[in-house]
Amino acid sequence: MMKLRSLFTSLPWLCVLLNTCPSQGVTGKKPNVVLIMVDDLGIGDLGCYGNDTMRTPHVDRLAREGVRLTQHISAASMCTPSRSAFLTGRYPIRSGMVSNKISRVIRSLGASAGLPPNETTFAALLKKQGYSTGLIGKWHQGLNCQSRSDHCHHPYNYGFDYFYGMPSTLEDSCWPDPSRNMELAISSRLWLCVQLVALAALTVTLGKLSRWIAVSWSLILSMILFVFLLGYFWFSSYTSQLYWDCLLLREHEITEQPMKAERAGSIMVREAVSFLERHRQGPFLLLFCFLHVHIPLPTADAFMGVSKHGLYGDNLQEMDTMLGKILDAIDNLGLKNHTLVYFTSDHGGHLEARRGHIQLGGSNGIYKGGKGMGGWEGGIRVPGLIRWPGKLPAGKVIDEPTSLMDVFPTLAAASGGTLPQDRVIDGRNLLPLLRGDVQHSGHEFLFHYCGPYLHAARWHPKDSKAVWKVHYVTPVFQPPGSQACYVTTYCRCSGELVTYHDPPLLFDLSRDPSESSPLTQDTEPLYDFAIKTVADALEEHKKTIVPVRQQLSELNYDSVWLRPCCGVFPFCLCDKEENS
Repeated sequence: MMKLRSLFTSLPWLCVLLNTCPSQGVTGKKPNVVLIMVDDLGIGDLGCYGNDTMRTPHVDRLAREGVRLTQHISAASMCTPSRSAFLTGRYPIRSGMVSNKISRVIRSLGASAGLPPNETTFAALLKKQGYSTGLIGKWHQGLNCQSRSDHCHHPYNYGFDYFYGMPSTLEDSCWPDPSRNMELAISSRLWLCVQLVALAALTVTLGKLSRWIAVSWSLILSMILFVFLLGYFWFSSYTSQLYWDCLLLREHEITEQPMKAERAGSIMVREAVSFLERHRQGPFLLLFCFLHVHIPLPTADAFMGVSKHGLYGDNLQEMDTMLGKILDAIDNLGLKNHTLVYFTSDHGGHLEARRGHIQLGGSNGIYKGGKGMGGWEGGIRVPGLIRWPGKLPAGKVIDEPTSLMDVFPTLAAASGGTLPQDRVIDGRNLLPLLRGDVQHSGHEFLFHYCGPYLHAARWHPKDSKAVWKVHYVTPVFQPPGSQACYVTTYCRCSGELVTYHDPPLLFDLSRDPSESSPLTQDTEPLYDFAIKTVADALEEHKKTIVPVRQQLSELNYDSVWLRPCCGVFPFCLCDKEENS
């Protein structure tokens, strides 16, 4: 009997029928992968990175059970370009996800800008390796190109099998949102009214043309004008981004427009747990992108006032609790020992996020600067936690320079995939460093852009503990004496609001991580050597940059015809989550 059962289970189609197929997630060589990205999280906000006043027990648990990276760097200090680099393993300038204008992110869902379809993401790479792939949460890599429903930049076109979340990003208008019960009721009745009047106008027109009905053309024109005016006034009353960008998609369907932001996080966690349950046989890739802790910080009532740091602290602790639910689901499904979990932020905390004198942005700890600053450490140094029981040591700390771009080649190596050979991949496989097979980072040089402008570069010599950081351009903080750009909300990349340094500023981050005291020829014997070495590396790097269309400047303008609509435009209100 045992031999017969063994024979049956050796036949792939038959073992499916008998439910005796081995789980790839349990016994296969390919690990399950859960990638978790928080929005605008400052590295100084987490207990495992030194904060002793904020409670983040579940993040700290990942640090205890996995590897903690202390010099983990994002490829950009703004959401859209940082995430494109994370997805592709390439500097944003290579894919055109940059802008030489003020706005450096996709401005709205009415813009046709987005990650070019010829870019390969880690989701597409793992899908070829037999993975089920899902994205839950924030996307912010574009949506439409030519019409409001073409979804040319939908996650499905980049290797994801399932998507639930926010295709754009949180805006100030997203929360607190007004009650929309009356609006939703009026919207459906108003659309019914428009249909009836339009049908009546069409019927009367046909009757007039066929001489069945004797009515004046002025009456017919008045009915048509009434329909157009009704639609116009309804549309013009909803000009806020709340109605056009603060929405949720499940696959291709709008489920909430506008969304109820304070409950969105809980729904996304529920979706994540459901994804894990559906794909527990593995292998699977789940990318979970929190809406936390981006302003306006929509927070459920249960977490209001739980922290010592106001609304931001409340929102952060809510995020940590949600993270705990995802980790618990992994454990309860028996997937922990066969799942690689990675936790990070897209860039540093937003220092200028304020309401009056209340700070709404996070802390970047000892590091100078924050979100929007292309070179200073506070804008680009992010948490990096990786747990893979049995494969990676628990509690290990690595001080070597690493990058969000390293996730792409690391997942390729872990899954047995092959990196694309037709393009430059800037990330490096982290597995040898994480396991302790090598002691030195694969990055000798890292380059730090602000839009298309290179602001800084770092050099980590292979035979030294020094990490040299060279600044060519730095933002002008406003007002004078401050440590951020409070007047403009975000620091600029070029023009009058930046300082061009000649000679450049030089720091050794191993001795001065706060970048507080620039080195000079008088204080550093290796000054000239470090400056020249980085300059030579920069020239070689520039030779690899091929000019492409700048998505975030050339295509980043709002078009009403590209705005998604739940229903018939302009009657675009719905809530399909109310009873779910």
